[in-house]
Amino acid sequence: MEEKLLDRDDHLVVLWTSSDRDVAEKMVFMYTLNSKLRKWWSEVTLIVWGPSSKLLSEDQALQDQVVKMIEIGVEVVACKACADQYGVSDHLSELGIDVKYMGQPLTAYLKQGTKLITL
Repeated sequence: MEEKLLDRDDHLVVLWTSSDRDVAEKMVFMYTLNSKLRKWWSEVTLIVWGPSSKLLSEDQALQDQVVKMIEIGVEVVACKACADQYGVSDHLSELGIDVKYMGQPLTAYLKQGTKLITL
């Protein structure tokens, strides 16, 4: 049981909901990328939710950064319901993002006490 607690305590989930490019570049991406590169957290998950999915689908520089995050081991997932509303699910999937319904996974993270940053 203690091992599970350690894993949960060393897992960071970043919930990115903002359509603000500066928020993406100057906080979300910077901290998420460095968290994995510098091993501040052993497991890092970025959730693309709401307006951030539309911004990501339209911005090549942000897409390049997300691909880099995936390559270094950040788990990147997107809310399918949101991405479908913006018509960008296929595009996000093509970037290597796991597009799926996120209500239950987010609820599980919260109930398990996983560390969560929301922006």
